[in-house]
Amino acid sequence: MDFSKKLIQKLYREMLLIRVCEEQLAQAVLDGEVKCPTHLYSGQEANAVGLCSLLNNKDIIFGSHRSHGHFLAKGGSINELIAEIYGKETGCSKGRGGSMHLIDPKIGMAGSVPIVGGTISLALGSALGNKIRNDKSLTISFFGDGATGEGVLYESLNFAALKKLPIIFACENNLYSTHLSIKECRINENISAIANPFNIKSFSIDGNDVLKVYEVSKLAVDHCRQGLGPVFIEFKTYRYRGHVGADDNIQGSHTDIRPQSEVDKWFKKDPIKRLEKFILNKKILSSRNLNEIRLNIDKQVNDAFSFAKISPFPKKGELNKYVYID
Repeated sequence: MDFSKKLIQKLYREMLLIRVCEEQLAQAVLDGEVKCPTHLYSGQEANAVGLCSLLNNKDIIFGSHRSHGHFLAKGGSINELIAEIYGKETGCSKGRGGSMHLIDPKIGMAGSVPIVGGTISLALGSALGNKIRNDKSLTISFFGDGATGEGVLYESLNFAALKKLPIIFACENNLYSTHLSIKECRINENISAIANPFNIKSFSIDGNDVLKVYEVSKLAVDHCRQGLGPVFIEFKTYRYRGHVGADDNIQGSHTDIRPQSEVDKWFKKDPIKRLEKFILNKKILSSRNLNEIRLNIDKQVNDAFSFAKISPFPKKGELNKYVYID
């Protein structure tokens, strides 16, 4: 597949924005500035960017507990993202939701929740609406490998296949469900195979290669827009931070079981460094150009954090505003 220089630069900028944002958030967590549970997306940037770059504002995405990357890749405001994580009124959820409750309907980010598999059925309903309206829009359901143990996924796969719904089931397999290795919770590590009994077109790809992600995602998007039914994509990837927070959680620490050798192996597959190498080898940009992009993104992220810090907290008398009350 041929990739334009403009597209490659776009993919690079968006992945780098997410990485710089997440790493600065990691430091804010360590410094005690961020109080809410924060699940970082560092290492998985190619998945959100490669897929969301093919979508428009009418296409809907649903996320999970690790959705900063999905929000930004879909076009969400970094100012609103950081402000939300800081619990400020200027956040995308008005400071009421924090890191795991991100939403922006105007750009097609329909929401994220911390409940494992919690948005899969919502995405299914959205896709049904897409089909009823016949508007050629589609829905993406982002979830992790841990959600493949939830019954709602299989019910949704069946219904989506039965009704030929325009939905992409995007499983980001980072090999760990919280702190449990995939080898300890799945009899078959080939997650993409779960789509086979439902006759759903499926792919299992290197989720750290953004060009491959883009290529396969385009096939999936075209398939859905043509009314041919759902697609299942397993992105094999890896989170560079711990399950939650900034702790790297290497084997021997108090919370994780990941061996250092495994972490080192995946750092060599860094999606951003891989694209940088491609860009330099193909002479798409120079090292100087890449550094200028980095400086620009650093400023953008720093400005977002400054915006969040000076923004007001919600007023105590309005804490129940924008939320459902039973």
